[in-house]
Amino acid sequence: MAKTIMIVDDSASLRQVVSIALKGAGYAVLEGSDGEDALAKLSGQKIHLVISDVNMPRMDGISFVKALKGLPSYKFTPVIMLTTESAEEKKREGQAAGAKAWVVKPFKPETLLGAVQKLVLP
Repeated sequence: MAKTIMIVDDSASLRQVVSIALKGAGYAVLEGSDGEDALAKLSGQKIHLVISDVNMPRMDGISFVKALKGLPSYKFTPVIMLTTESAEEKKREGQAAGAKAWVVKPFKPETLLGAVQKLVLP
């Protein structure tokens, strides 16, 4: 059975690019258009990894990760932040919220897939 990865980003085109790369590598994909939308789509099903943007309307990525980690079913779900933010302060904030990796846009799909493979256990 394919591992499921949730992509959370307010950019539909970026979600599409990431989705194509992940599906091509054999992953199942769920999408959320921002933190609130993503949380609403989580119903206790197993998610193996979350890839989230930082800057989004309604609920930003850091707030989303904090909310995600507060849910018992997703407390240990690894999170990759995929963002234009490269400031160390933001990275520390993301890490404190529970993010395991930080990939800066623009990115190469193989770089993202490498990070995904390190965090999604076989």
